[in-house]
Amino acid sequence: MTQYARWDNQDLILACHIQPGAKKSELAGVHGERLKIRLQAPPVEGKANSELVRFLSKLFAVSKQAITIESGELSRQKRVRIINPVNYPAELDLG
Repeated sequence: MTQYARWDNQDLILACHIQPGAKKSELAGVHGERLKIRLQAPPVEGKANSELVRFLSKLFAVSKQAITIESGELSRQKRVRIINPVNYPAELDLG
């Protein structure tokens, strides 16, 4: 298990570093002890948070309602809960 991910029963908790305003939304490796995620949306009016939820819901094959930003809503450093993820991206070592 990596330093940026942990399990809480059936839920996956990710510590993320967000880079808004990128050319496309994608996983971008590790930033310190956090998963780096580039987001296409700008950091205004909650657009980056909405894009983060959309991107992660697609990546982990869950509904948008299954993703909660637990902390860091107004920060680049976020903690995200994914309820009962179905898919696990190959580039993430989720043990």
